[in-house]
Parts: sequence; structure tokens; C-alpha cells
Amino acid sequence: MTETATGTDWQSWQESWDRQQEWYMPDREERFRVMLDMVEAVVGPEPRVLDLACGTGSITDRLLKRFPNATSTGVDLDPALLAIARGTFEGDDRVTFVTADLKDPDWTERLPHTSYDAVLTATALHWLHSEPLAALYGQLGGLVRDGGVFMNADHMIDTGTPRINAAERAHRHAAMDRAKAAGALDWAEWWAVAAKDPVLAAPTAERFKIYGEHADGDMPSVDWHARTLVASGFGEARAVWASPSDSLVLAVK
Repeated sequence: MTETATGTDWQSWQESWDRQQEWYMPDREERFRVMLDMVEAVVGPEPRVLDLACGTGSITDRLLKRFPNATSTGVDLDPALLAIARGTFEGDDRVTFVTADLKDPDWTERLPHTSYDAVLTATALHWLHSEPLAALYGQLGGLVRDGGVFMNADHMIDTGTPRINAAERAHRHAAMDRAKAAGALDWAEWWAVAAKDPVLAAPTAERFKIYGEHADGDMPSVDWHARTLVASGFGEARAVWASPSDSLVLAVK
């Protein structure tokens, strides 16, 4: 990464994060497009959004580029990714970032609003085991306004299709190996670069104290997510997009 005359080049960090994530998920931008299509379809083009487990603010970035009159609250616990997010959106009064642990039963008290038109999250909640995830969904049932939406794009594994799962994984990993040979950074390598950066070194060290190398969460099926969301107070829920390895579940309050 580079340093500009006035400070850290946050946009370069955003782009490098996107490239690292796309190495794992080549359909990532398509997921975001469908997510925002459904935001517009259900709650309109000027939503108040909660970017849940926001990381560097990838959803917020795409939200505001598509819907300039939207607002976003990003919430996360990772100090390094939040540093990138805050640096990227500094001075944009449409965006607020909150440091909070989603496993803390009182995390919603840190938010600037008591309800949202849309709560959006991607590639994040698989860090939670099913029991705390179900508890989180219960909280979201009270946070999304009537008629509002929750969307979760993530790895959701159907254990009833082991041969399909194995074939997909082998095919995907072969493509990842080719990209790696061409110079793509994986998760561990990206964090190694961040750990050497003069601005991100300290928050990177702190995030590894919080999380370790990677959290040991669950990846339940689409059906589990839909059933749990309906049990949490949403009126209906189902997948609205899927790739061979990922799904996007939409719940309407």
C-alpha cells in the first residue's frame, strides 16, 4: 500500500480488500447488485441502512454509489477494517460507524437509530455459531421496521448434497489456485501486509487478539436461515440469489 502526502491511501486499501475477497468469491459483485436491486424493490431508493458486520464498508460503498440519498450505519468490532472504513468515508455525513460486538446482548444500544429500512450483511455471519446467530436474528426482528428487509449473503451449505458440494469446491479451488499462481493474495497474506503498514499495524495486532486467526462459526443451510428469520418475527424469507457456493437470503418484516 502507499502513503499519500496527506495520509493513508484508504482507497488502495479498499481495492486490495475487494481483490482479496473476490479471490474467494468471484460472483461477489453480482451478489451486491442483487442485494441492492431488492433494497430498491422493497423499500425504495433512499433507505436508512444498517451495514451489519460492515468490515471496510463494502456494502456502504456500493449502496451510496447507487443510491446517493441513502444513509448507512456500519457496525463492526474489527479495529483494522473499521480504520479503513472510517478513513474511506471520512467527511461523508451520510455514514456513521459504530464499534460493537454482535454477541453482546446490548450492542443495539450503540446504534444511532432504533429502526432501519434495511439491514444488510455479507460474508460475515458465518463467524457465528448457530445459537448466537439465532439470537442475533431475534434482535434484528425488532430492529427492522415493518415492511423493511434483512439480507444475508454468505456461505450456506446444504449437507444433503455432498457430491455436488465436493464437485463445486474442487472446481472453485482449482480456479483459486490458478489466480494464486498469478499473484492473488489470500486472507492470511493480506493480513500480513496490513500488519507491516505503519498505520494499520496496531489495529491489526488488536484484531488478532480479538478474533484469533479466524472464528470457528457455522454455515447452516438456506432453509435454516429462512426458518430462523421467520421465527424471529419476519413475515417471510427465502433465497433471492445463489451461486454454486453462496446464497443471498432476503427476509421481509
